[in-house]
Amino acid sequence: MYPLLEPGMLLLADRNFYGWRDWCAATDTGADVLWRAGGAGGAIALPVVQDLPDGSYLTVVYASRTRPSERDRILALARDPATRADIDPHRARIARVVSYQVTDRADNDEPISLLTSILDPADAPAAVLAEAYHQRWDHETSNGQLKTHLRGPGRVLRSKSPAMVTQEIYGYLLTHYAISALICQAATEADIDPDQVKFHRTVRILRRRVQDPTAFSP
Repeated sequence: MYPLLEPGMLLLADRNFYGWRDWCAATDTGADVLWRAGGAGGAIALPVVQDLPDGSYLTVVYASRTRPSERDRILALARDPATRADIDPHRARIARVVSYQVTDRADNDEPISLLTSILDPADAPAAVLAEAYHQRWDHETSNGQLKTHLRGPGRVLRSKSPAMVTQEIYGYLLTHYAISALICQAATEADIDPDQVKFHRTVRILRRRVQDPTAFSP
Protein backbone atom coordinates (compact mmCIF):
# COMPACT_ATOMS: atom_id res chain seq x y z
CA MET A 1 0.00 0.00 0.00
CA TYR A 2 2.73 2.48 0.95
CA PRO A 3 4.12 2.86 -2.60
CA LEU A 4 0.65 4.06 -3.64
CA LEU A 5 0.72 6.96 -1.18
CA GLU A 6 1.60 10.48 -2.27
CA PRO A 7 1.59 14.02 -0.83
CA GLY A 8 -1.89 15.30 -0.06
CA MET A 9 -3.16 11.92 1.14
CA LEU A 10 -4.10 10.99 4.71
CA LEU A 11 -3.72 7.34 5.69
CA LEU A 12 -5.89 6.28 8.64
CA ALA A 13 -5.42 3.11 10.68
CA ASP A 14 -6.87 1.54 13.80
CA ARG A 15 -4.85 0.28 16.75
CA ASN A 16 -2.35 -2.59 16.27
CA PHE A 17 -0.99 -1.09 13.04
CA TYR A 18 1.59 1.32 14.44
CA GLY A 19 5.23 0.33 14.09
CA TRP A 20 8.40 2.33 13.55
CA ARG A 21 9.13 0.86 10.13
CA ASP A 22 5.55 1.30 8.96
CA TRP A 23 5.44 4.86 10.26
CA CYS A 24 8.60 5.76 8.35
CA ALA A 25 7.54 3.90 5.20
CA ALA A 26 4.22 5.76 5.11
CA THR A 27 5.45 9.25 5.99
CA ASP A 28 8.50 9.07 3.71
CA THR A 29 6.10 9.09 0.76
CA GLY A 30 5.04 12.63 1.64
CA ALA A 31 1.58 11.52 2.72
CA ASP A 32 0.29 12.19 6.22
CA VAL A 33 -0.89 9.53 8.64
CA LEU A 34 -3.44 9.36 11.45
CA TRP A 35 -3.14 6.14 13.42
CA ARG A 36 -4.59 5.05 16.72
CA ALA A 37 -1.84 4.31 19.22
CA GLY A 38 -1.66 1.13 21.28
CA GLY A 39 -3.14 -2.29 20.73
CA ALA A 40 -2.51 -5.91 21.59
CA GLY A 41 1.15 -5.17 22.30
CA GLY A 42 0.20 -2.61 24.93
CA ALA A 43 0.44 1.15 25.07
CA ILE A 44 3.43 2.92 23.55
CA ALA A 45 5.25 5.71 25.38
CA LEU A 46 4.25 9.11 24.04
CA PRO A 47 6.18 11.68 26.11
CA VAL A 48 5.09 15.30 25.96
CA VAL A 49 7.49 17.41 23.93
CA GLN A 50 5.34 20.51 23.54
CA ASP A 51 1.73 21.31 24.41
CA LEU A 52 -0.31 22.79 21.57
CA PRO A 53 -3.18 25.29 21.80
CA ASP A 54 -5.87 22.88 20.55
CA GLY A 55 -5.25 20.40 23.37
CA SER A 56 -2.99 18.09 21.38
CA TYR A 57 0.75 17.86 21.94
CA LEU A 58 3.96 17.02 20.14
CA THR A 59 5.74 13.81 21.05
CA VAL A 60 8.66 11.77 19.79
CA VAL A 61 8.53 8.23 18.43
CA TYR A 62 11.64 6.08 18.47
CA ALA A 63 13.19 3.43 16.30
CA SER A 64 12.82 -0.10 17.62
CA ARG A 65 15.28 -1.18 20.31
CA THR A 66 16.43 2.34 21.13
CA ARG A 67 18.20 2.27 24.49
CA PRO A 68 16.64 4.23 27.39
CA SER A 69 19.67 6.50 27.62
CA GLU A 70 19.41 7.29 23.91
CA ARG A 71 15.68 7.97 24.27
CA ASP A 72 16.41 10.47 27.04
CA ARG A 73 19.03 12.22 24.88
CA ILE A 74 16.65 12.43 21.92
CA LEU A 75 13.80 13.65 24.12
CA ALA A 76 16.00 16.47 25.43
CA LEU A 77 16.78 17.51 21.85
CA ALA A 78 13.09 17.39 20.95
CA ARG A 79 12.02 19.59 23.85
CA ASP A 80 14.34 22.40 22.76
CA PRO A 81 13.07 23.98 19.52
CA ALA A 82 16.62 25.10 18.77
CA THR A 83 17.95 21.51 18.71
CA ARG A 84 14.87 19.67 17.46
CA ALA A 85 16.22 19.61 13.90
CA ASP A 86 19.33 17.77 15.13
CA ILE A 87 17.36 14.55 15.73
CA ASP A 88 18.46 11.76 13.40
CA PRO A 89 15.31 10.77 11.44
CA HIS A 90 16.62 7.21 11.31
CA ARG A 91 16.46 7.05 15.12
CA ALA A 92 13.41 9.13 16.05
CA ARG A 93 10.78 11.48 14.65
CA ILE A 94 8.48 14.16 15.94
CA ALA A 95 4.78 13.31 15.88
CA ARG A 96 1.59 14.78 17.31
CA VAL A 97 -0.86 13.19 19.73
CA VAL A 98 -4.60 13.85 19.81
CA SER A 99 -6.13 12.29 22.92
CA TYR A 100 -9.82 12.31 23.79
CA GLN A 101 -12.56 10.26 25.43
CA VAL A 102 -15.91 9.27 23.96
CA THR A 103 -18.37 9.94 26.77
CA ASP A 104 -21.41 8.11 25.35
CA ARG A 105 -19.75 4.68 25.19
CA ALA A 106 -20.95 3.10 28.41
CA ASP A 107 -19.23 -0.18 27.60
CA ASN A 108 -15.78 1.33 27.14
CA ASP A 109 -14.49 4.62 28.56
CA GLU A 110 -10.89 4.02 27.50
CA PRO A 111 -9.24 7.22 26.22
CA ILE A 112 -8.45 7.25 22.51
CA SER A 113 -4.98 8.45 21.49
CA LEU A 114 -4.32 9.25 17.85
CA LEU A 115 -0.83 9.66 16.44
CA THR A 116 -0.40 11.88 13.41
CA SER A 117 2.34 13.34 11.25
CA ILE A 118 0.38 16.61 10.88
CA LEU A 119 2.27 18.70 13.43
CA ASP A 120 0.61 22.10 13.04
CA PRO A 121 -2.88 22.44 14.59
CA ALA A 122 -3.62 25.18 12.06
CA ASP A 123 -3.43 22.58 9.28
CA ALA A 124 -5.71 20.10 11.08
CA PRO A 125 -7.20 20.93 14.50
CA ALA A 126 -7.58 18.11 17.01
CA ALA A 127 -11.37 18.05 16.63
CA VAL A 128 -11.09 17.64 12.85
CA LEU A 129 -8.66 14.73 13.21
CA ALA A 130 -10.88 13.03 15.80
CA GLU A 131 -13.84 13.35 13.42
CA ALA A 132 -11.77 11.95 10.54
CA TYR A 133 -10.85 8.92 12.64
CA HIS A 134 -14.49 8.43 13.58
CA GLN A 135 -15.54 8.51 9.92
CA ARG A 136 -13.09 5.69 9.23
CA TRP A 137 -15.55 3.41 10.99
CA ASP A 138 -18.01 3.91 8.12
CA HIS A 139 -15.69 1.91 5.86
CA GLU A 140 -15.35 -0.90 8.41
CA THR A 141 -19.11 -0.90 8.89
CA SER A 142 -19.61 -1.26 5.14
CA ASN A 143 -17.25 -4.24 5.05
CA GLY A 144 -19.16 -5.82 7.91
CA GLN A 145 -22.47 -5.24 6.16
CA LEU A 146 -21.21 -6.98 3.06
CA LYS A 147 -19.54 -9.95 4.74
CA THR A 148 -21.91 -10.56 7.65
CA HIS A 149 -25.40 -9.34 6.80
CA LEU A 150 -25.46 -9.69 3.03
CA ARG A 151 -23.26 -12.69 2.28
CA GLY A 152 -23.59 -14.37 5.67
CA PRO A 153 -20.89 -15.15 8.27
CA GLY A 154 -18.56 -17.97 7.27
CA ARG A 155 -20.32 -18.55 3.98
CA VAL A 156 -18.08 -19.78 1.15
CA LEU A 157 -18.50 -18.37 -2.34
CA ARG A 158 -20.33 -20.81 -4.61
CA SER A 159 -18.28 -20.16 -7.75
CA LYS A 160 -15.63 -22.70 -8.74
CA SER A 161 -13.48 -20.73 -11.20
CA PRO A 162 -11.50 -17.48 -10.82
CA ALA A 163 -13.65 -15.69 -13.41
CA MET A 164 -16.89 -16.71 -11.71
CA VAL A 165 -15.52 -15.84 -8.26
CA THR A 166 -14.79 -12.34 -9.57
CA GLN A 167 -18.29 -12.13 -11.00
CA GLU A 168 -19.87 -13.28 -7.75
CA ILE A 169 -17.89 -10.76 -5.70
CA TYR A 170 -18.95 -7.96 -8.03
CA GLY A 171 -22.52 -9.17 -7.65
CA TYR A 172 -22.29 -8.73 -3.88
CA LEU A 173 -20.67 -5.31 -4.30
CA LEU A 174 -23.37 -4.11 -6.69
CA THR A 175 -26.11 -5.41 -4.40
CA HIS A 176 -24.55 -3.63 -1.43
CA TYR A 177 -24.33 -0.44 -3.49
CA ALA A 178 -27.99 -0.70 -4.52
CA ILE A 179 -29.16 -1.29 -0.93
CA SER A 180 -27.05 1.62 0.32
CA ALA A 181 -28.60 3.84 -2.36
CA LEU A 182 -32.08 2.84 -1.20
CA ILE A 183 -31.12 3.60 2.41
CA CYS A 184 -29.86 7.05 1.42
CA GLN A 185 -33.04 7.71 -0.56
CA ALA A 186 -35.26 6.67 2.34
CA ALA A 187 -33.22 8.69 4.83
CA THR A 188 -33.35 11.77 2.62
CA GLU A 189 -37.14 11.53 2.32
CA ALA A 190 -37.43 11.10 6.10
CA ASP A 191 -34.88 13.89 6.73
CA ILE A 192 -32.67 11.71 8.94
CA ASP A 193 -29.05 10.59 8.89
CA PRO A 194 -28.60 7.43 6.75
CA ASP A 195 -26.62 5.93 9.63
CA GLN A 196 -29.89 5.71 11.56
CA VAL A 197 -31.31 3.23 9.05
CA LYS A 198 -30.22 -0.28 10.01
CA PHE A 199 -28.64 -2.16 7.13
CA HIS A 200 -29.56 -5.65 8.33
CA ARG A 201 -33.21 -4.67 8.77
CA THR A 202 -33.25 -3.21 5.27
CA VAL A 203 -31.86 -6.48 3.90
CA ARG A 204 -34.61 -8.45 5.66
CA ILE A 205 -37.33 -6.20 4.24
CA LEU A 206 -35.93 -6.47 0.72
CA ARG A 207 -35.66 -10.25 0.91
CA ARG A 208 -39.33 -10.43 1.84
CA ARG A 209 -40.53 -7.99 -0.82
CA VAL A 210 -38.36 -8.58 -3.89
CA GLN A 211 -40.22 -11.24 -5.87
CA ASP A 212 -37.82 -11.31 -8.83
CA PRO A 213 -34.21 -10.63 -7.76
CA THR A 214 -33.04 -10.46 -11.39
CA ALA A 215 -35.32 -7.48 -11.95
CA PHE A 216 -33.54 -5.48 -9.25
CA SER A 217 -31.39 -3.08 -11.29
CA PRO A 218 -27.98 -2.14 -9.82
